[in-house]
Amino acid sequence: MKLGFLGTGWIGRNRMEAMLATGLVTDAVICDPNEEMARKAVALAPGAKVADSFESLLELQPVGVVIATPSALHAAQCIAALDAGAAVFCQKPLGRAGREVAAVTEAARRADRLLGVDLSYRQTAAMQAIRERVRGGELGKVFAGDLVFHNAYGPQSGWFWDPTLAGGGCLIDLGVHLVDLALWLLDFPEVLNAQATLMRDGRPATSDEVEDYAVGELRLEGDVSVRIACSWNLNAGDDAVIAARFFGTRAGAEMRNEGGSFFDFSADLLRGRERERLASPPDPWGGRAAVDWLRCLRQGATFEASTTGLVETAGALDALYASARQKTVEHLSERASRPSNGLIKPEDAAGPDEIEAGGTQGSGEAEHRIAPASNRIT
Repeated sequence: MKLGFLGTGWIGRNRMEAMLATGLVTDAVICDPNEEMARKAVALAPGAKVADSFESLLELQPVGVVIATPSALHAAQCIAALDAGAAVFCQKPLGRAGREVAAVTEAARRADRLLGVDLSYRQTAAMQAIRERVRGGELGKVFAGDLVFHNAYGPQSGWFWDPTLAGGGCLIDLGVHLVDLALWLLDFPEVLNAQATLMRDGRPATSDEVEDYAVGELRLEGDVSVRIACSWNLNAGDDAVIAARFFGTRAGAEMRNEGGSFFDFSADLLRGRERERLASPPDPWGGRAAVDWLRCLRQGATFEASTTGLVETAGALDALYASARQKTVEHLSERASRPSNGLIKPEDAAGPDEIEAGGTQGSGEAEHRIAPASNRIT
C-alpha cells in the first residue's frame, strides 16, 4: 500500500516506524517542511518519495495519509485528504473543538473512508484488561471514575501555548486521553453536566492564554461521576503521574504508570483492601492504534470501522471549556480560550516557520517536550 506521512517529528516517525514494521507499506511518501525531520523519516524508509507540499503528496494518490502536524492544521488537512479519496490516521486532537471534529467525521462519512485517531491509551494491555472486566460485569454498576495525567514536563513547540493554534492547553493535550478513556470504557454515555477549572502558573487562566493545570468533573447518564485532572510542568515528584481508577458496586479497577514512566502501565482489580494484578509491563502499546488502522485499511475497511466516540469526546471537552470560561478572568484581548472562527485552512494558518523552527512537529508524546522559558508567563 502507498501511504503518505504528513509531519515527521518524533511522534510521526514513531508511528511511521510501527507501520513500516508490518511490511504492509510498499510505497511511502514523506512531507515535512523541516528538512532534518524529512531526512530522518527517509532513513526509516529508504526509497521513499519526498513531496514538497501537502498538495503534491495528495497528487501521488496514497491509499492513506498519516497526519502528525500542529493541532490547528488537523481538521483542514484531514478533510482535504478524505476529499481526495484517502483514508486518514491523525494524531489527537482531531480538531480544536467539537465543530471541527464533526466536520472531519462528516467528511469521512461522505467519502466512506476509514478515519483513525491516535487515542493510544485505549490500546494498552492495562486498559484492555479493565474494559474486559467492566463488560463482563465484574465491577457491577460503575458509578465513578477518577483519572489523572500530571506531567513534570511541558510543550517545547511554541504553538502549544497559543490558544488559537492549540485550541487549549493541557486539557485538550492530555485531558483528551482521560475523557476518552472514561467515555470509551462506558460505551459513550451522554454527558449531562460538566464543570472545570483552568489555571496557569498557579492562578486562574485568562482568556488569552492556555492552561497548564486543569481539573474537571463530568456527570454522565446512568448516575456516573467522572473526575479528571491534568497538568504540564507540575512538581509531580516523577516524570509523570498517570492513573485511571473506576469504582463499581462489586469491585474497582485501576490503571497506573509504573515508576513515573510514560510507557509502563499496570492494571489491578480492586476488592475492598485487596488487589488482583490484571496486566503488567512490558507492553509495546505505542504504535498499536496506528498498526490496527493500517491492518483495517489493508482489509478494505471503510468509514464504519473508524475510531469510535470522536464527536462525543470532543463535545465533553467543549463542555468543560465552556464551564471554565464562565469563571475565566478576562484579559484585554479578543482571543477566546477556544477557537470560534471556523476551520483554519492550511494556507491561512500560521506556517511551520511561524509556529516553530521544527517544522510540522505535531502533538508528540508529552515526555519529549519542555516548555521554553520565553513562552511562560512570569
